[in-house]
Amino acid sequence: MTIVAAADGSALGNPGPAGWAWYVNENCWRAGGWDHGTNNMGELMAVLDLFKSTAHVPEEPLHILCDSQYVINSVTKWMPGWKRKGWKKSDGKPVLNLDLLKEIDAALVGRNYTFEWVKGHAGHELNEAADDRARAAATAHQGKRLPNAGPGFPGAGQAAAVPPAAATPEAAQHGRAAPLFAEPALFEDAGQPDLFSMLDDEPDPSFAGGRESQLEAVIDLERELLAPAVRADPIRLGELLHPDFEEIGASGRVWSRQAILELLADEAAAEVGLDVLSLNQVDGNSALLTYRSLAASGNALRSSLWQRHDGQWRLRFHQGTREA
Repeated sequence: MTIVAAADGSALGNPGPAGWAWYVNENCWRAGGWDHGTNNMGELMAVLDLFKSTAHVPEEPLHILCDSQYVINSVTKWMPGWKRKGWKKSDGKPVLNLDLLKEIDAALVGRNYTFEWVKGHAGHELNEAADDRARAAATAHQGKRLPNAGPGFPGAGQAAAVPPAAATPEAAQHGRAAPLFAEPALFEDAGQPDLFSMLDDEPDPSFAGGRESQLEAVIDLERELLAPAVRADPIRLGELLHPDFEEIGASGRVWSRQAILELLADEAAAEVGLDVLSLNQVDGNSALLTYRSLAASGNALRSSLWQRHDGQWRLRFHQGTREA
């Protein structure tokens, strides 16, 4: 009988207190986390622990529901190429989250498995259950409490839930607030892959998979846009911003593309969390992403309109409003 399980990760601050979980049913699930980690680490750890927790039943096919294209592409598409290159990406840079990926690679041997992408925060029963437990684990670590590890998989050892010791990231750098996003500045995940350093073995997620996965790719691009290295790189930042980009900041000021490029050249990004509220297709070439940014300077509700331009997604319009 095929084991169907959802795997998910969560991070409060990203990086920050982090959690992971996989879920089959109320009597079969597992969760854990770290005091400091990223969302991608949580997503990967959930998959790794699921493989380890079912290692005693290798004859059972495993069908994994996952809302992370990064995890699915890493496991099913990119790892063979990374291994051939000595666990380096196409641009020669080291692969991120290497220890977790190596453990997953070893856990795959002899297993019959498939991955299915599901849209996160869209009411999918198993995905929501895994997400709730991953967030609860992150919240427990935030409060310096042990998370509820769950009942686990029948017949599996409890040791499966122990995360790799080498998986702790370095603390993110803190900076002062700025607009694009101007008021306040944002930073989502220092562990995000460089989405545009990928060649044949690492396709641009904007054009991989079906329409749903193409749409979901704008979330990864929004996260890349918030990374300090990208915000300090006027060339890469210019590639992500539409030529007609505009932003209405939380103060009500309208920012042009050139003004944003000049401003961010002198700004340092601050650590924030990103909580996706909705992602909708506007037309054949546009997608509207709304989310809540969580930062020490205060939360904000944000909307980003992404449009296809010259064959890639580019940010056309952004607006942020401070949340009371």
